[in-house]
Amino acid sequence: MNNDKVLSLMGLAKKAGKLKSGEYCVENEIKKGKAVLVIVALDASENTKKKYSDMCAYRKVPICFWSEKEKIGNILGNGERAAAVLSDEGFAKGIMSEIERQNNQSNKPDSEVVE
Repeated sequence: MNNDKVLSLMGLAKKAGKLKSGEYCVENEIKKGKAVLVIVALDASENTKKKYSDMCAYRKVPICFWSEKEKIGNILGNGERAAAVLSDEGFAKGIMSEIERQNNQSNKPDSEVVE
């Protein structure tokens, strides 16, 4: 599956200061109510997925399980990252709609968006 558009949007969000990563930053943005979308890598541990799922469900923040830790880290200019958080609604909507579009075009979804 071609993730170029999602990666491009994430890169733009990062340059605009609207995308952060790292356990502390992601949790902090969720707790402060600034998180608009949380992206968790598909290859993250089950414990990590559950932690962010529970946190997002409690705070009513959409969460998306997408891609691999390596790709998320590369777009952020870091090593592997299991999670990232968007604080801009426009970027979040663009990324979610592109992931959903890609899932609809393929027979087997490579991601999941939970709202």
